[in-house]
Amino acid sequence: MNKNDIVTVAITDINQDGEGIGKVDGYTLFIKDTVIGDIAKVKIIKAKKNYGYGKLVELVIPSEKRVQPRCQIASQCGGCQLQAYSYKEQLIFKENKVKNNLGRIGKVKDCEYRPIIAMEDPWHYRNKAQFPVGKDKEGNLITGFYAGRTHSIIACKECLIGVEENQEILTIIKNFMMEYSLEPYNEKTYTGLIRHVLIRKGYHTGEIMVCIIINGVKLPYGEVLAERLAVIPGMKSIMYSINKEKTNVILGKEIKKLWGEWAIKDRIGEIVFEISPLSFYQVNPIQTEKLYQKALEFAGLSGKEVVWDMYCGIGTISLFLAKKAKKVYGVEIVAEAIENAKQNAKRNGIENVEFFVGKAEEVVPAWYETTKEHVDVIVVDPPRKGCDEILLHTMVKMQPERIVYVSCDSATLARDLGILEEMGYKTEIVQPVDMFPQTVAVEVVCQIIRK
Repeated sequence: MNKNDIVTVAITDINQDGEGIGKVDGYTLFIKDTVIGDIAKVKIIKAKKNYGYGKLVELVIPSEKRVQPRCQIASQCGGCQLQAYSYKEQLIFKENKVKNNLGRIGKVKDCEYRPIIAMEDPWHYRNKAQFPVGKDKEGNLITGFYAGRTHSIIACKECLIGVEENQEILTIIKNFMMEYSLEPYNEKTYTGLIRHVLIRKGYHTGEIMVCIIINGVKLPYGEVLAERLAVIPGMKSIMYSINKEKTNVILGKEIKKLWGEWAIKDRIGEIVFEISPLSFYQVNPIQTEKLYQKALEFAGLSGKEVVWDMYCGIGTISLFLAKKAKKVYGVEIVAEAIENAKQNAKRNGIENVEFFVGKAEEVVPAWYETTKEHVDVIVVDPPRKGCDEILLHTMVKMQPERIVYVSCDSATLARDLGILEEMGYKTEIVQPVDMFPQTVAVEVVCQIIRK
């Protein structure tokens, strides 16, 4: 196959990035905007020796599993890779993705795979959104999302998986920028002021936070913008974040308050949490509660156990566990998140928790070497890259009866489960949870027991 060849291909699978997979005379093609069952006419845009990438030219025969995307920019935007796939088929794809990764990468066998926990309404579930600000080719001010694998902004105010207030907030900010001639940030020249707009909303409380990320030390006329945003029902916190670094990291380290509170509140189950701009807090509150209930179930607590919660964030899982455990320790690298965790424990009257700031792979080994305290259960919820291998070895040294592993990446989960199984642990139950409908991402919680 050569670049610019036009071929007709049957789509038989979907890869980890949401691209359709098909073969022509044994040559594998990855084609964006196609789903399993499509017969597609495709133009080859990149040709390697054994595989290539194609661009959809025409759907010769659409798949029976295909649906009309609700969002007009679903194809251009990099956020929702599976909107053209029926929700039922999305769930099947995610179940298979987890099973394939755990079996192929981790060599995990003889465990119970439970059906994925789906959403009743897989729309408007995200309680957090980060909108880059820029200009289109005509020089018009736009906010939206990055196109897949690029930093080209696709204009979007009304995201169908985000909260409905986003549109009104972004309109106010754009009008304010045009009125006071405030320029958006330019990634190529490192000039301009407004980089991103972060919006968070408490699902149960309705409280809203807006944080404008700026390439400067002060937001001019910030009090005017705060006055305009403050009238939106539910608005509780308006801030700006200083980020003058030449980086893709969105939030800066310094946060300034324009109006209202330093944080908003929300609750998971009966526990109330305080959420700041830097706090990690699951973006789908409906599914988070189901996920944490499964983590609690898999922990098998009776009230006598000592528990460690690695990568604890603002203490969401820690406080859930503390209601049923003797003692819970939490560790998190973000100092502000640990302060939130301590306040959350105090706010909820939970006293059997203790939090540490630092890298889990450094804090936990040091704590264990010093105390030699027996740990009954370890809960780990690492970032996408998974657990540090030093931490995995320390966990095994601590010999907990059960490990509960919460993961947002089934590939790194599979790798870590493989390591744990080599060191005397057995994966018992695998429970996928659909935290991110319309996307290829899937959350998984596993129960692992000591042999």
